[in-house]
Amino acid sequence: MNRYPGWLNALVLVLMLAAMLLALPNIYGSAPAVQLSASDGTDYNDERLQQLLLTMRNVGVDPEAAYLRDGRIVLRFESIEQQRDAEALLRERYERDASIAFTLAPKLPEWVRDLGLSPMSLGLDLRGGVYVLLEVDMNTAIETRMITYQVDFDDRLRDAQIRHRVDLDGMVITVRLQNAEDLESARAVIREADADILIADGTDGKSLLVRMTEQQIEARRDLAIEQNVTTLRNRVDELGVAEPLVQRQGTDRIVVQLPGVQDPNLIKRILTATATIEFRLVDQTGVEPGSRMYPGRDGQAAQILKRKVIASGDQIVNAESGFSSEGQPTVFINLDSVGGDSMLATTQENVGKPMSTLFIETKRVAETRNGVTEYRINKTEEIINTATIRGVFKNNFQITGLNPIEARDLALLLRAGALAAPVYMIDERTIGPSLGQDNIDRGFLAVQIGFLSVIVFMVLYYRWFGMIANLALLVNVVFVVALLSLLQASLTLPGIAGIVLTVGMAVDANVLIFERIHEELAAGVSPQAAINSGYEKAFSSIADANITTLIAAVVLFAFGTGPVKGFAVTLSLGIMTSMFTAIVGTRSIVNLVFGGRKLKSVPV
Repeated sequence: MNRYPGWLNALVLVLMLAAMLLALPNIYGSAPAVQLSASDGTDYNDERLQQLLLTMRNVGVDPEAAYLRDGRIVLRFESIEQQRDAEALLRERYERDASIAFTLAPKLPEWVRDLGLSPMSLGLDLRGGVYVLLEVDMNTAIETRMITYQVDFDDRLRDAQIRHRVDLDGMVITVRLQNAEDLESARAVIREADADILIADGTDGKSLLVRMTEQQIEARRDLAIEQNVTTLRNRVDELGVAEPLVQRQGTDRIVVQLPGVQDPNLIKRILTATATIEFRLVDQTGVEPGSRMYPGRDGQAAQILKRKVIASGDQIVNAESGFSSEGQPTVFINLDSVGGDSMLATTQENVGKPMSTLFIETKRVAETRNGVTEYRINKTEEIINTATIRGVFKNNFQITGLNPIEARDLALLLRAGALAAPVYMIDERTIGPSLGQDNIDRGFLAVQIGFLSVIVFMVLYYRWFGMIANLALLVNVVFVVALLSLLQASLTLPGIAGIVLTVGMAVDANVLIFERIHEELAAGVSPQAAINSGYEKAFSSIADANITTLIAAVVLFAFGTGPVKGFAVTLSLGIMTSMFTAIVGTRSIVNLVFGGRKLKSVPV
């Protein structure tokens, strides 16, 4: 007789019920929504949610549902018109305190949300949104590093009391010395700054030529793009976009996908902005080495600033926009420990002296000449604020000189961090929600046609055993959807193709088992023994076929990008779940239906 122990049957039943529960949120669909996240990074609570709802209802805007998700407020509406009305109201009332974004929210009952369940994430091609491809300016990343070397070598040689001049020309730093006797001392100072950098003697016998190694250049490029990926993720999070995708593509590009976002202008301005700030003392004498003239913004007088940077954008821990006691738009700054110590030491020694805030922004400008488009880098450096140091301060202070929109955007950029190198948009696409819904409809139509075709074939060819295989096939699809929901892996159009392929492959194992049972019956084996042999002897062939396909899927995931990864994810999950449903699941049902009695024949 063919029987499973009771605990194994119970395990199969529990797994099926768990899969159905996890897949349940996907049947409810989604609706237009507005998402709010606090500008100061704090989490919203129930009290703030109720206050916001009261404000909205007082002006006749009543969301279909309102709840907290990951510290953010989600307001769901029945129509896009209500969504737009609510967004306009929220921007008018809360734009200074919150990031407000259009999104789509699942129409889940409250009890489903309370269980922490959520539907699978939909990719950009299914949900609609904005796709942006950015190129990282690697040359600027290297130039920035060389400038840092130049300033560092200059300071170190001055501290060592070696008379010198440090010049930067492209990728080579030339250290010119007054005396040839200082050559080895200068070499030791530079080597102490960086043990790996290349140092060669100049032709005049009293200079050194310093350049980065190829390994250092490559490492700097990798670091620049990885830092930019992190910074861009932070910026997207500040915008409150749900389920964004920010990932590296190739050697110098970054892909940003923002599902549900329909405002590409805002995204373009925030993602490509390279704005940062530096705090420097004003050189009132105008003779200090390294000082230079910087223009003022909006008609302000130009001033000579010292070369030394007291603190910069990459040392800012938090930045919030608001208004000063005089009503001026203000950015409130909080520095890290290094920047705070530098600011403390500077203000202690320079009370009564002016300090300026230097705004720095890099843009790429396109110029067309004779039908050929060329790009040049336009770097803007201007003083937005100069104030006299009235007292000693450290980590917390404020800057003015901006309009409200500039203050808000600058605060967002500073909170998210400065880019390690400028990025330029080379491709941008906006996918409307109607097109995304059309993709969903067509994709699931393909799944339905494939599923029904397999069901019809299995019933006609394998009769009752075919029905059992069809039940396992249905459960397999539920398992795949459940795992996608649990892992929150984004489902894309190629992912749907992976599901369709899984539907076809999922019955392969049962075909092998049923054909093996045919062979055993033809050899004169009893029905129960034939069933047992069919499952046991077909297992090795099933395992070999699925493992090799799984290896291919893993390779696709490891080396593929975007759509290829989506296909690999669903294919991998489908292979693993089909192994379980085809071997363990169908065997459990066959044992329950046919295993406890004598059989004269097998309906296969």
